[in-house]
Amino acid sequence: MANTLQPYLECVRRTLDASLCLQQFGSQVVERHNKPEIEVRTSKELIMNPVIIARNNKERVLIEPSINSVRISIGIKQADNIEQILCKKFMKVLSQVFV
Repeated sequence: MANTLQPYLECVRRTLDASLCLQQFGSQVVERHNKPEIEVRTSKELIMNPVIIARNNKERVLIEPSINSVRISIGIKQADNIEQILCKKFMKVLSQVFV
């Protein structure tokens, strides 16, 4: 398990490092507005190609970078009740921290 986990985590780390090189970028449509391009999708040239990194079909990360924002979707393995409970607790912590 550790043999496949380490390269997976390293790949996710390096991709996130590259994707999180963000900069302030005002809207090209409305003056003095700075909205996350990944959400509003007003200019295709400002949105980069999404990257999917998968360890298997249940454990995967989708990274959608743009010039001023990044959307990260995480798929976590939930094989039994303990892992489901841990995943719910983890999601609760993430929703409190990032909202």
